[in-house]
Amino acid sequence: MKIQNKAIYWVGAVLLSIVFLVLLTIANYQYARNNPGGTDFLVHWVGTRAYFTEGISPYSDQVAVQIQNMVYGRTALPGEHELRVAYPFYSVILFFPLALIQDFTVARAVWMTILEIGLIALTLVSIQLTTWRPKNWMMILLLVFSLLWYHGLRSLINGNVVILIALGVAGAFYAIKNKYDEMAGVLLALTTIKPQVVLLVVLYVLIWAIFQRRYRIIAWFFITMTLMVACATLLIPDWIMQNLREVMRYPGYNPPGTPASALATWFPALGPRIGTFISLAVIVIMIVEWWLARHQEYRHFLWTGCLTLALSAWSGIQTDPGNFIMMMPAVILFFAILAERWPAISNVITASVIGGLLVLIWVIFIATLEKSYQPIQSPVLFFPLPLILLIILYWIRGWAILPPKLYFDTFLKDETLSRL
Repeated sequence: MKIQNKAIYWVGAVLLSIVFLVLLTIANYQYARNNPGGTDFLVHWVGTRAYFTEGISPYSDQVAVQIQNMVYGRTALPGEHELRVAYPFYSVILFFPLALIQDFTVARAVWMTILEIGLIALTLVSIQLTTWRPKNWMMILLLVFSLLWYHGLRSLINGNVVILIALGVAGAFYAIKNKYDEMAGVLLALTTIKPQVVLLVVLYVLIWAIFQRRYRIIAWFFITMTLMVACATLLIPDWIMQNLREVMRYPGYNPPGTPASALATWFPALGPRIGTFISLAVIVIMIVEWWLARHQEYRHFLWTGCLTLALSAWSGIQTDPGNFIMMMPAVILFFAILAERWPAISNVITASVIGGLLVLIWVIFIATLEKSYQPIQSPVLFFPLPLILLIILYWIRGWAILPPKLYFDTFLKDETLSRL
């Protein structure tokens, strides 16, 4: 009888989930039909379709012109975004199923549903990286925040695959926490579909794995990478060179993508120097923290990984504030340490920080946006979230890298020694 009741429960849950996802996709379709956009997804949807339906390389000028005509109604003018495919060719493993859908609006609606699930999953997995178990009302607040704050909603509307990349990184951290090293290696390799946003964090994990002698992470990362690159090469033998050409031209038609180029928009003479100094300082900080974490356990590993995610934006590698959803694990880590450190008032502080982040970044975006084929974010958005997280992460560093009891024991010991 109990087995039968369980079966009915699970069947009902599955049916309800399917109904919910169908309704959500219909709602997304209505939104997509009435609101042009989703250009990040459009570029790769067209590129993947062009290859599998016409045999045309997604890196070709022909595909770029097709994308530009869909967005602008013409080819891109000088100074406009050229909307070219710049991901590794093995990224088609993500886009191929949706490239089979002929209608872009339908494909975009389904993709939005996938990304919405991705945002929710990212928050849930990020919480699992910590010891925090928020109350039900706090969990609902966090999930709403993940969908509505600027760095989540913008990625969703633009159809940015970075949401799934962030989920992959969080999933790799979770696998490392639970000693699923093969899974960690595979997930890390899959995140290289958008390499510029994960280059440093992948490098950090591989270096940490070497010192920890967790060689399965490294082995499965390179096994997965080899398989993906080999399969892509079978389809387009010279895709690596084609992709490199697109990567080299990418900064030329994109908005400012580094601190140096962002600051140059306001201070043409001094800005690039300040930005370069920031990037060099960030690289030094990361190298030092990676070295300090190399022999340390999971808590130290997680804090350093979150710092790497936060500071990668300022490292000088081309990126965009639309990719800052990668920093969600760092945001959750802060809330978890608050709950661990001040359980009585942590919920009030967490709710206040959530409200502050939700309002502040949207206000900055609205106050500084430029109108074009779509709202264009200002380079100023390069700075608020990474700066906030940098300050926060170093504030909580001592609490984050040591278990609570060990931290207080160490603190009391240091206090005693200082008095002597």
